[in-house]
Amino acid sequence: MSAAGGPTSKGRQRRTALLDAAERVLTGSGGAELTLRAVAEEAGVRLGHLQYYFPARSDLLSALLDRILASSLERVTALTALTARTAAHTHGTDREALLDAVLSDHDDPRLVMLFTEVWALAAHDQEAAAAVRAFYDQYVTHVAAFVREHAPGVSEAEAHHRAEVFVMLMEGSALFRSGLTGRRTAGTDARLREAALTLLGGAVRP
Repeated sequence: MSAAGGPTSKGRQRRTALLDAAERVLTGSGGAELTLRAVAEEAGVRLGHLQYYFPARSDLLSALLDRILASSLERVTALTALTARTAAHTHGTDREALLDAVLSDHDDPRLVMLFTEVWALAAHDQEAAAAVRAFYDQYVTHVAAFVREHAPGVSEAEAHHRAEVFVMLMEGSALFRSGLTGRRTAGTDARLREAALTLLGGAVRP
């Protein structure tokens, strides 16, 4: 422990290394195989060493989900933050830039597999489900703020609805565009982009 009572730098590094190992087990073998023993073996440490940092599987799972979701939320915040855009950008290029960045995540098989396992965990674990719902609530909030900026005249409720559908569209399409459950084509990508860009800042219906 440090003088202030918090973890030492070395302790934080060891904890990070253990969470790295847990993430590898999750993506490599699935949530059902995410046991303390499996993570200790993956990290190359004794089980007791792992339990010093994470006494129970629930502690490990909670910390792992916190890390995964916090990292993703930081990226969402950076992508949608109004202060991150320059005055030279038009609304159209802002929307294109956000969409390109989100879709680029589908090119990372590890990331798609990671979230596939997170969704699976949420389907069977109430605490995991609560954490995932909180993450998506914040994701939608950031996108809704973006929509209000890029579709003047939309109500707060309409912006929120558009943001929810945009997030649903992006998360669901990840399974297909990544190759996990389907294949991307130029035609489907064109229709996907058209729908997503309309949600982000299309004209308000009369």
